[in-house]
Amino acid sequence: MVATVSTVAYLGLEARAVEVQCQLVPGLPNFILVGLPDKAVAESRERVRNAIAAIGLSLPPKRITVNLSPADLPKEGSHFDLPIALALLGAMGVIDAETLSGYVVVGELGLDGRTAPSPGVLLAALHAGGQDMGLVCPAAQGAEAAWAGQVEVVAAPDLLSLLNHFKGTAALSPPQPGIIESPLRTADLRQVKGQEVAKRALEIAAAGGHNLLMVGPPGAGKSLMASCLPGILPDMIPSEALGIM
Repeated sequence: MVATVSTVAYLGLEARAVEVQCQLVPGLPNFILVGLPDKAVAESRERVRNAIAAIGLSLPPKRITVNLSPADLPKEGSHFDLPIALALLGAMGVIDAETLSGYVVVGELGLDGRTAPSPGVLLAALHAGGQDMGLVCPAAQGAEAAWAGQVEVVAAPDLLSLLNHFKGTAALSPPQPGIIESPLRTADLRQVKGQEVAKRALEIAAAGGHNLLMVGPPGAGKSLMASCLPGILPDMIPSEALGIM
């Protein structure tokens, strides 16, 4: 049986779908990883092996083949550790592979089975949302992934807690979006004396989302008025914040 887990490969600011396929067949015990992996991905075999041993399991004495499909797409980064481990556990029968079919999985694994942050989790969450799937990621990045909007995020601190979550033994709490610190406002329209027409123009531009062109001689107050504009703008909602990243 072939167990499959969905993950992503990053190309700049784009997340491409990748399927992690794992199969166990009789033969000389070996752990083979194919699919154009870079050095960090190839080293995931040892991290996965030790992480699985840390939760009290051992790899079966079989030929283990993990394929990262599509095979012609370069795979870079340590975020393939967790999907590889889950695909392997699915092939071993430890977890039902069908349970993971609705999730995109990213995350690095430590030798003790703990999950570690890896770059690009927000891109993975946005990709998962576009595919109507959930996201499995390290607990340290749950708040970041939750900014993607209506996406089910499973943020696990370690491999064992993730297995217990999917088996229904101990459910993980959904993470809340991280708090954005309010920007430091150094200028305010109350500090500006006169310039009633310019103030009115700023208010109209801020209320209607219009463009604004300031023209005038040096010293007329253009830079001061521009520095006051953020002070009358409302705080951004999550979708707006993501749109200007």
